[in-house]
This record gives sequence, structure tokens and C-alpha cells, in this order.
Amino acid sequence: MEANRPIFRERIATESEGGYRHIVDRVGMIADLLLRRAPDCPVIGVGTPGAVSTRTGRMKNCNTVCLNGEDLPGDLARRVGRPVYVENDANCFALAEAIAGAGRGAALVFGVIMGTGVGGGIVYRGELLQGLQHIGGEWGHHSIDPDGPSCYCGQRGCVERYVSGPAVESLYRERTGRVASMAAIADRARAGEPGAAAVFEQFIDRFGRALANVISILDPDAVIIGGGLSNIEELYGAGRAAVARCVFNDELRTPLLPNALGDSAGVIGAALLGNRTG
Repeated sequence: MEANRPIFRERIATESEGGYRHIVDRVGMIADLLLRRAPDCPVIGVGTPGAVSTRTGRMKNCNTVCLNGEDLPGDLARRVGRPVYVENDANCFALAEAIAGAGRGAALVFGVIMGTGVGGGIVYRGELLQGLQHIGGEWGHHSIDPDGPSCYCGQRGCVERYVSGPAVESLYRERTGRVASMAAIADRARAGEPGAAAVFEQFIDRFGRALANVISILDPDAVIIGGGLSNIEELYGAGRAAVARCVFNDELRTPLLPNALGDSAGVIGAALLGNRTG
């Protein structure tokens, strides 16, 4: 990174279906490639689903479940031959957007990831607030309905089970018997299809209720939305209105902003993390 801008970029699939050791090998492969361009880099930052347990030093809370219980920081460090800092991908996203993206100049930033899962990260004056148990910002796994659908985390009615792409697609399939992507459901709702409109309206309502809970607790200066669902324009209009209806205040001043760094925000944040920690 130079002045918070990438100097080289490469992308490969981790091929998580191959299991944990295959993921380590794939990440090691891309690290080897990048280190040829920056051989003096002292540390490597890696963004992952889940987080490193402060109790065991191993991975926890990963929706790529083969990572859970594994010593990813240690195994990657041994693979690449230098220190590796592993951080939750939503935290990496939030850090990048707070320092070099849409949250620049804001003291307290809440970064939201909405895609195949739902995550978040908190940045205050340029520093991650990871929390005592390394779960800071994990709004995707607070329950908003104890009688709701079961979640891989063991709870029922988690935010992730209502406002992630797969959750909305599953609800649409259940109610209509048809299969459609999140983007197609949004388009069909705009076109007036009743089934899609009902599912999309619930998505916006649950988004508003869940994010209002976070804003009522943190009262951030900015909320930055990333992930595949961040391109849904209604989040910044009807979604904001839904938040305003539920937030514990007579107005909503907190801006809800689309990300500025695109799908590279997570890796930019990981690079910044290594820079600041190393």
C-alpha cells in the first residue's frame, strides 16, 4: 500500500470446498505471488469470515465452517514464513472505508457487510474496536425473533437469517415456489410482482429494525454499507426510512452511505491492519 492505495492486485478463488488445508495452500499461493512484488513486506494481513478467539487463538464463528477451531494465523505464518495478522473480513471492510473510503473524516464508523452473510465492524478515530471477546460489530448474529428460522450459529431469528441474500432468496422460494437471485427479486418487486414485493418489503423492514438497534447503541457518525446487497438503491431510501422509524430518537441524522472502495475494501483493510500492527 502507498498512501492507502493498492500498488498491485491479484485475485484467485480460495476453493473452500476443498477443505481447510486447501484454503491455507491457496492463500499461501497468493501471498507468495504478492511477496514477489513486495519482498520487504514484514507482515501479512488477512481478512476472513469469523474471527480469532481471544481464548484459544483459533478461528471461531466462521460461516466457512471448515475454518472453525483451526490455527489459521499460525498455519499461514508457517506457510509464508513471516507474521500473519488475521482479522474478520467485516472489520477489514470497516477499517478500509473509515480510513480511505466513504467514512473518511467521521470519528465513529459502523461498517456493514450484507451479502451471502451479514457482518459489521466498528472503527473509532481510525482504530478497530474489536471488543473484549473479539465480537465487536457482529450485528448479523443478534436475534430479532426467537421464533424465527434457525441459524448455523445455534440461535434462531438472527439478522443474517433475514437480510442476507440467501435468506431473502430462500423466503421468496418458500412463498412463491420460484427460484430467483436477490437482484432479480428486487427487480420483480419494483415491477409490482406481489410475491416479490411482499418479500422485499419484509427485507427492508427487518433491515431497518436491525440497523436501528445498532445505531441506538453506538450512535455512529456514519454507517457504510458494503457487500453484494449494497447496490440495492432502496437501502438508502426506504431502508433509511425504516431505520428512522425504529431508532431511539425523534430524527435520524446518521448518514447511510454506499461504500467507496468496492469489493476490494476487505483486502485493503487487511493490508492497513498489517501496516498498523506490524
